[in-house]
Amino acid sequence: MADNEPAGVGDAGCLPAIPDDAGIEEAVIDGEVVDDPAPPARPVYVLQVVRIAQTINVVVRHPVPQTAARHAVYVPAGVVVAWRRWRHARQRPERMMQQAETLGDHAQVIAWRQQLEAERQNRHGRVIKSAETVVSVARNILVIGGATVLSALVLSVLLALKWGLRGFEWPWETAAEVAVWAVSVIAAIWIFAVALGAAAVAAVLHEAGRRGGGLAPGWSAAAKEAEEDRGLVVTADTIVLALQNLDKITALKKAFATGWRPTFTLQPVRDGRGYEAEFSVPLGVTPEMIADQRPVLARNLHRDEIETWPSAGAPGYARLWVADRGSIGKAAPEYPLLRDGEADVFEGVPGGVLARGDGALIPVVAANGVLGGLMGQGKSNAARVVLLGCCTDPLCGVDAWVFANNGDFDAYEPRLARYEKGLDDVVIEAAVERLHEMYEDVGRREQMLADLGAKKLTRQIAAQYPELRPHVSLFSECHELFGHPEYGAMAGELAVKIVKRQRKTGRVAWFDTQSSRKAAIPPALVELVSVNCCFAVKSWRSNDGFLGDGSFAAGIRATELRPGRDRGTSLVTGISDAQFELLKWYFIEVDDDTGYDAAAEVIARCMRAVDPRTPVAGSAPALAITSRDLLEDLAEVIEGPDRVRLSELPPRLRKLDKAWAPYRSLDGVRLAELLDREGVKWVRPGNVPQLDPAELRRALDDREVS
Repeated sequence: MADNEPAGVGDAGCLPAIPDDAGIEEAVIDGEVVDDPAPPARPVYVLQVVRIAQTINVVVRHPVPQTAARHAVYVPAGVVVAWRRWRHARQRPERMMQQAETLGDHAQVIAWRQQLEAERQNRHGRVIKSAETVVSVARNILVIGGATVLSALVLSVLLALKWGLRGFEWPWETAAEVAVWAVSVIAAIWIFAVALGAAAVAAVLHEAGRRGGGLAPGWSAAAKEAEEDRGLVVTADTIVLALQNLDKITALKKAFATGWRPTFTLQPVRDGRGYEAEFSVPLGVTPEMIADQRPVLARNLHRDEIETWPSAGAPGYARLWVADRGSIGKAAPEYPLLRDGEADVFEGVPGGVLARGDGALIPVVAANGVLGGLMGQGKSNAARVVLLGCCTDPLCGVDAWVFANNGDFDAYEPRLARYEKGLDDVVIEAAVERLHEMYEDVGRREQMLADLGAKKLTRQIAAQYPELRPHVSLFSECHELFGHPEYGAMAGELAVKIVKRQRKTGRVAWFDTQSSRKAAIPPALVELVSVNCCFAVKSWRSNDGFLGDGSFAAGIRATELRPGRDRGTSLVTGISDAQFELLKWYFIEVDDDTGYDAAAEVIARCMRAVDPRTPVAGSAPALAITSRDLLEDLAEVIEGPDRVRLSELPPRLRKLDKAWAPYRSLDGVRLAELLDREGVKWVRPGNVPQLDPAELRRALDDREVS
């Protein structure tokens, strides 16, 4: 090693060791061999510079300095984020006005222009008021200071008359000492406050810079090595790039080839746990076409398919919501009313967590609902969540009709005004009778509200009049009810009539089923309810059967939910202003093996808080389900031996027993079917169905003999 080489350079591997005879070569000059002298050694300062550069390289590549530098950068990045947020809020009226102009919504343009002028006037008013405050404070300081000096002068003169010059100086010396002490205390406090305030401001700016998302400057967006592939930040360029690679939409490819670029009426902005944007589509392209390419679009955005939701926006525009990677699969938090609290059915009951991360309230009063989807995907739990929230409201009456032999609502029984379950015809008959009662109750409520001069039921009215208390009825596995061969048509007709009329009366009906077929639930009922909830389904027909016609084409697709993997997650309409919401329902824990049901503790708390005038188990009159014999009733209402038209007999049967549900909607055609089932022959002279009393007596005699 050369004498002038710093120790350790060669050992570090940065510069090779130089032997003593390095650089000495032999050369032939004029036929003689001579030694070529070695070149001069490198200056010391060059080697020192190299050593310093190597040290800096090692330091900057170490993770600790990198982490420190990144956190230091977050503070100025936070300043940028704060400034951009302020500018974003300041310019919001102008942006919204431009968006309204683009959409041709002149009323919104005028409204936003008025708001802009109002904000400008408010800012001007605040400036004037601040200036007036400063002038007033300065005036008060001068007045107080002048009064203090004058008082001290008077005191000095009085003391001078008694003690001479010493008495005159004493007030001023004392005031100076007090001032010095006060300034020292204030200075100490001020230094501490400034240091603490600076630290707080730096902490806030650091957090803003770290979480700034799309508002943070690009130079602060360096990610850790372990986070490099967590997915792209969704920007306008990201969306455009993703659209450019949707090869199967020919019209879109041609538009990009000719230089077309989408116009964003809503730039990608953070929306909870994701991004939302709205952009134009070229001629020949519809949002439905983009929704059909959801798998490719999701891949282009580095997302799972369920995390990418294109749908129809304004005419000529598509709307896109993209969730953060992995956010959809997160479990919902604990049910918020599990340990304390109560819901207000007039405001809504807790349902779950939206994909954005916000808690969702499910409307109850003035909103009927349908829950549908494949078995085992969470329908029953969703019904339990809605009903449990209603049970926590002290003014709300609740009943449940479960057309299956399961115990999903057994823990709710003490709080339920009526609870029936099973597949027997007696339960079906009781449910149909309940629907009749609900329909009659809707009429009574309408009349009472009219007498009170109220347009709809409010909580104040419900608290004052117990007969107007909100009442929620759940019909679980309702396909068994509406698909019943004898009572199904009648139940469907009553349900549709009730939903049409009960919105303002406080009566509420919810239905859950596995099938959207007409035999399982009336299509008119699905179209009339306010809240449509669909868990995972296999086909677009089922999707539209639960969410409404055209939902699949508009990009509202529960077919994208993965059975099993997305259990407890559903698409819901009618719970917000959005076209649809992706909702992760709260889970009310239940264990079929041990019999544990977390709802039992909530119900026990509800029973202590329920209003005494709200019907609960044992306080609501049970329906008297009796059995009637059609043939014997016909024999009783037929007078004389002459034939009777079948169309004349249903009114006589209803007059015989007004409360018997099967007679309420009975007509001549249905009566003919029932007679055929009983083996009673009837005739059709002149194409008019008639019953011969003799045939009726013969059928009764044959039945007694058998």
